[in-house]
Amino acid sequence: MANYTLEEKDSFTVLGIGTELQSDYTDHAGINKEKAAFWDAVKQDGRLDALKAVAANDYIFAVNEAVNNKMMYYAGVMTDASLPEATRVIQFPKGEYLVVQGEAKTSDELSLMLTGIAFGQVLPEVGNVAYVGGPNAAVEMGQRNGLVFGEMWIPVVRK
Repeated sequence: MANYTLEEKDSFTVLGIGTELQSDYTDHAGINKEKAAFWDAVKQDGRLDALKAVAANDYIFAVNEAVNNKMMYYAGVMTDASLPEATRVIQFPKGEYLVVQGEAKTSDELSLMLTGIAFGQVLPEVGNVAYVGGPNAAVEMGQRNGLVFGEMWIPVVRK
């Protein structure tokens, strides 16, 4: 099984620019294609740079959240600031989080890999905690040795 930790985190806020994912929740290829197209758009049109300009740190969040029975996906940063182009202020609860670390060649690869490992391998095998919904995020934390590194943060509860 992949390496993971269970960590206590204080509540935090992510300011996000989002899109509704249209693919069926079981269509991983379709979802991944939509996510990649979304990231390309926010990088090219300057919205990601606008978020980075008000960020409290260098972390870039790729947030998954169900809102009103819709699969929403956001590019976000930790901040108390607001921006006119932002579509949602995402509240992450205080509590225990499943944290999976990784590194990849690109931001997109990192997010896909961490999401796959966390939901496909770790959560099914960790018997004492469960994900019961709420926002979760792949967090790009920086670069080293030519690779992008980061973590997946998933709020969990004890069974």
